[in-house]
Amino acid sequence: MAERVEEVEVIHLWASPRSVSTSLMYSFAQRDDMEVVDEPLYPNYLRVVGAERPYREELLSKMESDGNKIVRDIIFGPGQRKYRFCKHIASQRLPGLAEELMKKGKHFILMRNPLDVLTSFDKVAPPSFVDLGYASLVNIYSELRDEGKPPPVIDSDLLQEDPEGTLRGLCDDLGIPFQAAMLKWEPGPKPFDGMWAPYWYKNTHKSTGFEAPKKYPSPFPSSLYNLLEQSLPFYNLLRSYTRQNMVSPNPNLPVPANEKLFAWVGDQTVPRESAKVSVFDSIVQGGDGVWEGLRVYNGKIFKLEEHLERLFDSAKALAFSNVPTREQVKEAIFKTLIRNGMFSNVHIRLTLTRGKKVTSGMSPAFNQYGCTLIVLAEWKSPVYDNAGGITLVTATTRRNSPNNLDSKIHHNNLLNNILAKIEGNNSHADDAIMLDKDGYVSETNATNIFLVKKGHLATPYADCCLPGITRATVMDLAVKENLVLVERRISLSEFHTADEVFTTGTMGELSPVIKIDGRTIGDGGVGPVTQRLQNAYSKLSSESGVPIPTYQHT
Repeated sequence: MAERVEEVEVIHLWASPRSVSTSLMYSFAQRDDMEVVDEPLYPNYLRVVGAERPYREELLSKMESDGNKIVRDIIFGPGQRKYRFCKHIASQRLPGLAEELMKKGKHFILMRNPLDVLTSFDKVAPPSFVDLGYASLVNIYSELRDEGKPPPVIDSDLLQEDPEGTLRGLCDDLGIPFQAAMLKWEPGPKPFDGMWAPYWYKNTHKSTGFEAPKKYPSPFPSSLYNLLEQSLPFYNLLRSYTRQNMVSPNPNLPVPANEKLFAWVGDQTVPRESAKVSVFDSIVQGGDGVWEGLRVYNGKIFKLEEHLERLFDSAKALAFSNVPTREQVKEAIFKTLIRNGMFSNVHIRLTLTRGKKVTSGMSPAFNQYGCTLIVLAEWKSPVYDNAGGITLVTATTRRNSPNNLDSKIHHNNLLNNILAKIEGNNSHADDAIMLDKDGYVSETNATNIFLVKKGHLATPYADCCLPGITRATVMDLAVKENLVLVERRISLSEFHTADEVFTTGTMGELSPVIKIDGRTIGDGGVGPVTQRLQNAYSKLSSESGVPIPTYQHT
């Protein structure tokens, strides 16, 4: 006869229903140091909630249903083994239970995709949001995390796909040795099964171990769709806490502070990881959107009105309907910046899509919801080396002609530019020059371009390139600086032999070019005209712009 153990260490499993929690209980029951208890809180739950189950009256008549007596005498009572594994369904943790339930023992969470849980649960009883327990699992995780003991989280699919690896990791997290016996058990009912087992455990009784998840799912009942939508956010939050996701390295962000930013999507501010658009949105269906890049200096948005004018012109050229007003767009920008506390050294990617469609397809007739507005503000310094200079190569990809797609429309379908950028990346250059259909220089994949020869400035016509706002600003500054400036067709060799070359754009401001296609430009440094215009641009951008409401200069 086993020796009585007065102080048993309890391992609490908190699970959503239909999540292979019974299989996991059978797994732990195979250990030589473990006794198991099947849903000890269930009688208390049925008594308090009054849920109807076929076995309700029998269960309440034969099992202890006082929650605090269950906690004291069954969960934490004396036992025969070193450990006691208690399987709990999360929804059965009701208010009023003794605090020691959560403060004592080791806890972990098992959950399953509600797509599968709902399909399985519905075969036995009509499910409710409370029954599914996802909100309860999130509360359990948060409560334990706040106590400094975040519980391990296991996804049932991962457990079924890799039982040994998942169990080894779980045992390690719980501080107990893994035992190979946990991988197999005998088929049939178990003496520790709850009296509800005949209703819920039929398939588990046929098993002898963890079975791989089905390759193809069952059809999902449309009647449960609303429940699914309620449950998925909680499941996805828990899924982010699984061992696999916690240990998987995420890419390093260029600016770590941008990890916890807020973006505007549609009509609201949302955290970075929730900043998503519908798969039916035109931006997904066909890159059907227009955009602007803006910069914030010293509490002011530089050239905001000019950027908005181009945004609305582009939307009109593409025949957008149900477009938000200029004031609505400005308010979304201001609210996003203020919510993030972003008032300087900030870049904004402002996007307006044609909006969500009622069904997938090309036709704008399907766009019946109105436009989708996106405001993405990031801490971001100019992206190029404006002190040392950048290098360019010439791409074989030609810039779109107005015969095909007018570059004056600032649209989101950037494949033409991206193909050129790939060529630049492959050549280890900062960017790539794009020629027009006749072989003249148009712009780079991301910026407008200027050259200086004998003190005179020249830039390509805005025929096959975007007439950039930074480009226009520099042209105005050149006049104020009494510099000679012309727009004309410019061949590639003229850029190769220029005294100075620089690019312009909101993202990078004025960037000196020191090498093109392996040819050094000028003396390989920042030229005097470029430096002069950089200084003038810096002064203008620091002094002008549309003020952000509530910003206080310090």
